[in-house]
Amino acid sequence: MSEKKELDMNAMPPSATELRQEVIKREMEERKKQEKAKAIQEQKVADFAADFLKNEVGEADILAVRRLVAAAVQNGKFEAMVYSFSSDLCSDSGRAINSGDKSWPDTLQGKAKAFYDRYQKFGKPQGFKLKAMIISFPNGMPGDVGFFLNWGSNPGS
Repeated sequence: MSEKKELDMNAMPPSATELRQEVIKREMEERKKQEKAKAIQEQKVADFAADFLKNEVGEADILAVRRLVAAAVQNGKFEAMVYSFSSDLCSDSGRAINSGDKSWPDTLQGKAKAFYDRYQKFGKPQGFKLKAMIISFPNGMPGDVGFFLNWGSNPGS
């Protein structure tokens, strides 16, 4: 059984100033928590961008693509989004991809360029199709790019 704390009817309640200070203290703690979470997220984005621009496509990246394709096949699909990245990492911030410009591959950098080159070397000769699309539009502007690998008889399959 839980014990009930008896209320001292003669005790002074907290003052309005004390209650305001408690609310302000809690708001400041929440703000600090949100700022810390934002800083962690910003660091993750910065780390991804650095990795994206400096490192090559590795074995883990290739295995991830193969797992995504295998899962799509298991689900009866003919297409899978195999990679995504911020359109800010394109030389034109994703404008060519968004407008369907045939020269969109020229705007790729870093791992996106390496993925595209691997597709040209290994995927295309095997009958795969690759398309890039803007998959998010925060504040009406191109956000993330998705690479979609297709193995259907028609690119839209």
